[in-house]
Formats: sequence, C-alpha cells, structure tokens
Amino acid sequence: MASLRCFFRSGRNAISVVLRREFHKTSPATLQVTVRDALNQAMDEELERDERVFLLGEEVAQYDGAYKVSRGLWKKYGDKRIIDTPISEVSKICLSIIFAIFFLSLTPPGCVLYRLTVMCAGLRPICEFMTFNFSMQAIDQVINSAAKTYYMSAGLQPVPIVFRGPNGASAGVAAQHSQCFAAWYSHCPGLKVLSPWSAEDAKGLLKSAIRDDNPVVVLENELMYGVAFELSDEAQSKDFVIPIGKAKIERPGNHVTLVAHSRMVGFCLDAAAVLAKEGVECEVINLRTIRPLDTDTIEASIMKTNHLISVEGGWPQFGVGAEICARIMEGPAFNYLDAPAIRVTGVDIPMPYAKILEDNSVPQIKDIIFSVKKTLNM
Repeated sequence: MASLRCFFRSGRNAISVVLRREFHKTSPATLQVTVRDALNQAMDEELERDERVFLLGEEVAQYDGAYKVSRGLWKKYGDKRIIDTPISEVSKICLSIIFAIFFLSLTPPGCVLYRLTVMCAGLRPICEFMTFNFSMQAIDQVINSAAKTYYMSAGLQPVPIVFRGPNGASAGVAAQHSQCFAAWYSHCPGLKVLSPWSAEDAKGLLKSAIRDDNPVVVLENELMYGVAFELSDEAQSKDFVIPIGKAKIERPGNHVTLVAHSRMVGFCLDAAAVLAKEGVECEVINLRTIRPLDTDTIEASIMKTNHLISVEGGWPQFGVGAEICARIMEGPAFNYLDAPAIRVTGVDIPMPYAKILEDNSVPQIKDIIFSVKKTLNM
C-alpha cells in the first residue's frame, strides 16, 4: 500500500512538472519569396492602390504571363486592367503612350483625339515585354516618344509608363535572345533604368517605378525569377518602396569594391565568400538603378578600399562598367585608386548556342576571383 501511494504521489509530481514546464518555442521562419512572386506582389498592390494602373502585354492575362509573373491578376482585376495584346511590340508601346499622355490641354475639344483622351488619358500602364530583345521592334516609340515627351512639353506632359520584362543572357536561347539592354536604355535621357537582383529589389523598385511620372525601364532576369530570397518584415508592407537612384551595399569590405547589377550581384557575393577564406574582404555594391547612377556610393567605397572592379553580363564596349570607370576617373575617387579599375563583362561576341561556349561568353565566379587577385597583385 505504501509503495502504491508513493507511485501515485510521484505521478502527480511528474504531471505538475509537465504542466509548469515552458516548452521551447522556435522563432518564426523568415518569409522566403521568389523574385517572380515579389514582382507579382508589387503589381497586385499597385493595381489595388491606384485604379489608373493597368498591365498589358502578350499572354499576361488568361495565360498568367509567359513567365507566370502576372499569375492570378486577370482573375482578380478582369479584362479592363489585365490586357492581352497582339504579338506586336509597336502597337502595345503606342497604346501605352496614348494611355499615359494627357493631351486635354493641347487638344481641341471637338476632335476625336480629345474624346479618346477623356476616356483613357492619365493612366499608368505597365507594359510587359516577353523579352527585352523584342523591345527593339518598338525602340523608336520608347526613345523618341516616351522618353522625350516630358522634356518637349516643358514639363507639362508626364509619361508614367513602366516597361518591364526579362533582360540579358538566359540559357540556350542563342544570339537573338541573350542581349543585355542596360547600356542601351541608360544611354537615353528621359528614361530611368532599374535592374533588380533580389526579391526585395524586385518588389520595392517596381512599386517605385509604377508611382514615378517618368517612363521607367525595369530590366529583370529570367534566370532569377525562380530564386527565393528572405523578405524582411519591412519589405512585406504594402507601403514598401525602394528609392530610385540609390545603390545598396550587400556586403561590407575593405580590400576591393565589386560593383554589379542584376544576376551578377549574386556572383560577386559568391566570389567574395570564397575570397574571404583567403583573407580578402570584398565590398559588394548592388547598383539597383543604372540611370540615374549612384556614383556617390561607389566613390565612398573606393575611398575605403582603394580598388574597383565592375561586373556585368553585357558586352564590354560602351557598357555600364565603362561608364562607371569614366565617372571614377573624372571624379575625386580616382586619386584613391591603388591600381587600375578592372571590368568583368560578357565576351564581345553574339551569344553562341552551344552550352560550353555560352558558359565562356558570360562572366563566371572564377572570372571575378581572378580579377580580384589580379588587382590586388596576389
């Protein structure tokens, strides 16, 4: 009997201990969001926020977009705001410009153009290219109409259009579908040119582009669409935007400055991780914006590291890296360089189709590591 009382007493004690015990609570997992979904969120939030915003492009509606970036938007917003266009870059760019431009103060009230403008002017189109290689079909409208109208109207006529879609080298699509247009479009006054890398970049920059009164070119990367990144609580907010024209230091360092945009930012971070094991600390700058270029951030980094390497997937001649090097040479940071600036770029040839040749035509992590060691004389 005594042993039985002892058994029940110990059982009650064990239960009371369990009831008093505080179980270990794991911290909530950080939200992982792909670049594709971040772009989708940005458009969804801006479509909801401003009824003047709409999306048009080839297969963006019922098919959810060629790369599924517009998934679910047609079902939510309908035919009037998610519009499939014919396979004609010229027609959709012309429509975007007409919808964005506000001609009322310049157009006689009795004409047909006036009535058309009353119905559709002042809208904020998002024009999707299935690939920016196809934008060449409409470059006259992009450069001579969209980019110049604000200036030619003495600031009276804004042109709030976003041109977005995949840019640069993909995989196995050869010469006509692998070009980087960062240098092409950033050469032109009147355009703003953005090049996101991460999910946070994609969401914040696209939202800023949609709200901007200037035509903005958003150069995405097809190979980044399915890549997931941690999205901070701040970036999950519907009010989150990234200011245009401001670069981000992705990794601080004090030996050499690596400047890149789009997919090459990830390559630079991977190269920096390898070099850190050898005692070399690279500062990696994510440009985010190509035009306007954040020269101040690059100069401040060079004044600390005394070395500069630019990395891009485009061709070398008259490229983004060439512009960066020219600005540094002409500015105060030039006197801080301990070695010549180096450019890591794509090879100066049309993109080959064969995979082994393709791999050797675009920058690789080993190329960045080699350039860092060269500039540091290692």
